[in-house]
Amino acid sequence: MKRGLFFGIIGAAGLVTGALFVFVGQTKVSPEAIQSSVIRSPDLVNRAWKLPVAATFGMDLTWQTNASRCGPASIANAFRSVGEEETTEAEVLDGTGMCWTGLCIIGLTLDELAELAQMKTERKVSVLRDLTAEQFHEHMKRANDPGRRYIINFARVTIFGSGSGHHSPIGGYLEAEDMVFVLDVNENYRPWLIERERLFLAMDTLDGDKKRGLLLIE
Repeated sequence: MKRGLFFGIIGAAGLVTGALFVFVGQTKVSPEAIQSSVIRSPDLVNRAWKLPVAATFGMDLTWQTNASRCGPASIANAFRSVGEEETTEAEVLDGTGMCWTGLCIIGLTLDELAELAQMKTERKVSVLRDLTAEQFHEHMKRANDPGRRYIINFARVTIFGSGSGHHSPIGGYLEAEDMVFVLDVNENYRPWLIERERLFLAMDTLDGDKKRGLLLIE
């Protein structure tokens, strides 16, 4: 192997490792903050799992394999729930050229996630951005529609006090309680419920120069 190529590979590996180290450091949230920031009442969570969309996940999620791959993991879980063939991170990413190092460096944007999903399905994939609180409410009312799958892109810091951007599927909406069921694909968090207004505020944040939002697969 030529010296230049060798050091180029070593340099790229170091850059990837360094990026992951920074990314993980930015996303670290204590177990106490996770537990106290959202709702995990057994009664409410059990009811949420029985909602029409949540039930299609079979009370089971495939966790993201590293801190940067919440987007592909969210697509894989959503695809599994609707009967698509690509139901793992590896299958979702295969042949797309995305995250080829094994990492999605600093994570995928909402637009990149939509592009990835559309490569792997004939279903309609839409990015819903710049939503008002009322528009978000209307979408949450439709989150129990078995023909729809929503993936939300939100800022963890708004909910948990620290952490960065994250993607996870929405399992449904408890309308009487005005709570959204988030099927968090990070094993440290696991599924949780949250008041709709708080989730909206976490979504209504900037990722670069664009707002975060919802990905709709139908």
